[in-house]
Amino acid sequence: MEKLSSSADPAPAFAVERLSVRFGGFQALRDVSWSVRSGQILSIIGPNGAGKSTCFLAATNMVAHDGRLFLQGADVTTLRAHRLPLRGLRRTFQQNAFFAGMTVIENMAGALLENRPSSLAGAVFLPWRERRRRRAILAEAARHLESYHVPAAWHHHFPGELSYGTQRMLSIALAASPGARVILLDEPAAGLGGEDMRALRALLLRLRAEGLAVVLIEHHMDLVMDIADEVVVIDLGAVIARGAPALVQADARVRDAYLGRAA
Repeated sequence: MEKLSSSADPAPAFAVERLSVRFGGFQALRDVSWSVRSGQILSIIGPNGAGKSTCFLAATNMVAHDGRLFLQGADVTTLRAHRLPLRGLRRTFQQNAFFAGMTVIENMAGALLENRPSSLAGAVFLPWRERRRRRAILAEAARHLESYHVPAAWHHHFPGELSYGTQRMLSIALAASPGARVILLDEPAAGLGGEDMRALRALLLRLRAEGLAVVLIEHHMDLVMDIADEVVVIDLGAVIARGAPALVQADARVRDAYLGRAA
């Protein structure tokens, strides 16, 4: 099921073309292509072991791959993985990844400072200016955290002390720090329910409304079908369907490969 496009469509914020990954003799990903625009939520679904997380690893240059990557129109295929966040491509992981020895607000301040490094000369010869700058960063970090449902009461705790739902919100807050253009979220709803799930849904819709491009790997089909603008289905390392949520949900290949098994 190929989605038709027109020359009037805006250029994608991020596009992957014919990504292929091989681990030894195992073909984990085969000619996978997709793109996402600013202000759009793209969801990638498929059964366990289909190649979804490998797709994120390849899309962020964390594993060797064939194919090409384009970020804001620029070819970033050969850019080192640690340089992509500075260009606006951020991601979260299935397992929350924080600096465990730093408090919540220190983690957030670190993410903010990554895009605003201070000079050694300024720190040595103008320490009062550096102290003022760091106070401003901490204040901004606090505001950012609260806007992502991480209450002020937890800012000076360590991430491991937060509830699981709040940890998931913290991981998204870190990825969505200023400078983000495209955010790849790997199963953000895993382990969530009730109020945490409702907060996540509202947050994802807010990210889209703010103009971010969001790519979502997710197993919660109710969430995917509710908020995704487009869905890409991967099975056995290859794309088997793509399009609007309702069309993908009605596709017999999708039901056989994923939705039907989940039921």
